[in-house]
Amino acid sequence: MTKRRYKVLSVMLFLGVLALLVWLLLYGEKGQENIQIIKDIFNGKVERDNIQDRLHDLGVRGYLIIVVLSMLQVLMMVVPAEPIQVLSGLSFGVWSGLLCCMCGVVIGIAFIYVLQKFFGKKLEIYFDQKLDIDIREYGNSKILTLVVLILYLLPAVPYGVICFICATTKMKFHRYMIVNTIGAIPSELIGVALGHMTLNSNWILSVAVVVLIVIALIVVMSKREYLVAKINAYIKHRADMHNGKFGVRSYSRHKLTLPYLISRACLFGKVKCIYKNNVGEIEHPSIVLCNHGAFIDFVYAGTILKKHSPNFIVARLYFYKTLLARVLSAVGCFPKSMFTLDIESAKNCVKVLRNNGVLAMMPEARLSTAGKFEDIQPQTYAFLKKCGVPVYSIKLEGDYFAKPKWADKIRRGSVVYATLDTLLTKEDTERLSAEEIAGRVEERLYYNEYDWLASHPEIKYKSKTLAVGLENILTLCPVCKKRYSLSTNGNQITCSCGMQATLDDRYAFVGGKPFGNILEWYEYQFDQYRREIRENADFSISSHVTLHHASTDGKKLLRQAGDGICTLSREGLSYKGTEDGEVIEKTFPLDNIYMLLFGAGEDFEIYEGKKIWYFRPDVLSSSVDWYIISKILKESGGSL
Repeated sequence: MTKRRYKVLSVMLFLGVLALLVWLLLYGEKGQENIQIIKDIFNGKVERDNIQDRLHDLGVRGYLIIVVLSMLQVLMMVVPAEPIQVLSGLSFGVWSGLLCCMCGVVIGIAFIYVLQKFFGKKLEIYFDQKLDIDIREYGNSKILTLVVLILYLLPAVPYGVICFICATTKMKFHRYMIVNTIGAIPSELIGVALGHMTLNSNWILSVAVVVLIVIALIVVMSKREYLVAKINAYIKHRADMHNGKFGVRSYSRHKLTLPYLISRACLFGKVKCIYKNNVGEIEHPSIVLCNHGAFIDFVYAGTILKKHSPNFIVARLYFYKTLLARVLSAVGCFPKSMFTLDIESAKNCVKVLRNNGVLAMMPEARLSTAGKFEDIQPQTYAFLKKCGVPVYSIKLEGDYFAKPKWADKIRRGSVVYATLDTLLTKEDTERLSAEEIAGRVEERLYYNEYDWLASHPEIKYKSKTLAVGLENILTLCPVCKKRYSLSTNGNQITCSCGMQATLDDRYAFVGGKPFGNILEWYEYQFDQYRREIRENADFSISSHVTLHHASTDGKKLLRQAGDGICTLSREGLSYKGTEDGEVIEKTFPLDNIYMLLFGAGEDFEIYEGKKIWYFRPDVLSSSVDWYIISKILKESGGSL
């Protein structure tokens, strides 16, 4: 069946239904009486008891009168809805009356959809009315449902206008019917209930309810511009999120209460947190820098800054899931594509400061791999210089050992120190050069967790799986020199060659074998790669990978988009394989790479604008090597 035939048959069907209702209403001896009842309703020439008796005498046709009138109030904007709703409740009670009204409304809603699809823009003049919210702006996005429901709650917006504009979008018929039907129910229910109350309650209560409704309408109408502005701001924010745009939001510090309680519950009995504030009250606007040894650093930093409602910069990856993005956005977080140019994030940073807020950031931009300060992009120091606001620091100690990047669980017996200090005054940021600012920042934020732990001999970590996951950052056996031959169990890490090492309760290897601690082993394999790259001009690492991009439905973070071969060399990172069913060759020149990000035993990744290229190698534990090699190549400029 062609679309044209479908439209013609649909129109004929609805015209037939309408003709049948009119015929049932007007045929027979009581036809004239029915017409007179309708006239009297709109002329206000009837009394309540008289209408009720006459409608009950009509039987089924009494219900049909309400159905037809309800349908007409949707199709004809000059027909007021409230008298029909009140009459229905007065005559048939709340639920029967609501059912009659909604039957007519549903028919009218469906009729408008068919008319719009058949006549298109020819009906725009009839349904033209200025709205404060433009439904068409949101197209076929999920936010459209929210917009439509809000419009039904606003006074003085006819149903027909909402239905027609909604029908002009790409919304499918079944969704169109569901959304508009649900939207109409609240106001229909109020009107029907009011009519029923008028009949079954004393006149004082009825008048009181009417007065309250009138007052509420007056308040809403008087505050209409303010309410619409708030609604538009919220809807725009939701629409931007749907389209991958995440603006920064101010928020009340009380919104951090629930996340704070949840995080404290997760740490209870495992981590002892010791906070020290050497500043007192921090100035607004300002920037707070925090070192980043563990994922849960946001908990410690958020606790110190809670009363200031800080805005945290968070990796864009976590905003690919809609629900998580809403939660993060609600507490002032906004996304950043790490180690790449991100105009949106830069604008949000400036907006926080212009709004007199506190911008909180972890400038290392990735978790520490082995418990030692990594490095900070030079652009960060130029940004601090340009902003010209006070800069504070939160120095975390013990956070890495509480939950290392590679570990599966938080360690019992952990102690974390979090200290807030003034790093740079406003005068300092204006006076010092970017290089001098860099020196101060790195001096303050630098950390080596093993040096810190040596100064706290009383701390011991309790875990039966202390070494589990360690093979995802330690990939080279120092005895047989094989890679990816290591495995872990409990507190031990072993190699297929027979090499075995055991972690004690202070993250040291028993007997100092094969190294004193994890950091020494990690730096050893770092040096081995540096030597290999120096000695081999054609050095490269290659692996079969599965490619993942951001999910399209927002129900999860990522989706698998293809598979192929990744290669990292002095020229950069290349991918040859499939992407969404197409064969591609993608290259990221070394000059455009600061370094690759990686998840321990999970992936290595790189951002391109807002797009993430998330690669899972066949040997998951090799992910760390892609990070190490990218860092070595970048440090040397591609030539060692």
